[in-house]
Amino acid sequence: MVLKDHFDQLAAYNRWANRRVFAEAATLTDETRKRAEGLFFGSLHGTLNHMLVADYIWMRRFLGDGPLPERLNQILYEDFSELRRAREAEDERIVQFVTGTDNYGRMIEYQNSSGKTFQQQVGAALTHFFNHHAHHRGQIHAGLTIAGIREPASLDLLVMQRGG
Repeated sequence: MVLKDHFDQLAAYNRWANRRVFAEAATLTDETRKRAEGLFFGSLHGTLNHMLVADYIWMRRFLGDGPLPERLNQILYEDFSELRRAREAEDERIVQFVTGTDNYGRMIEYQNSSGKTFQQQVGAALTHFFNHHAHHRGQIHAGLTIAGIREPASLDLLVMQRGG
């Protein structure tokens, strides 16, 4: 598989997995989604918001425009339906960006949340970007189990590859 196919697949997987996570979270009450469960960003709702915050930050680094949240733990959307709509829109923006990109060696320069400047190749940054999602989706998957969903939908890439 060539690098372009790899990143295109990760963008498709990211959208697919986010849809599965949100579908599971939608079966819970708002109170349950917002209850502190010991996740790094507190609750399911907090972690779902953080993923969108991080995406807004990284997509701005890649594209030079888009929302710029103030903090990594910012709650962008209190309302779950609004958060879900924003997630779906951002996933489409991610897919469009990634499938339209083939210059993975292009350098981007950005500042992290502490104001330190970094330069990085797009390919390496995309690898981090998708790994960050997997990291937090794993937390969310555990949070869904804690919240009472006995067997949340599988997030295995292989399941998507097999048409699941």
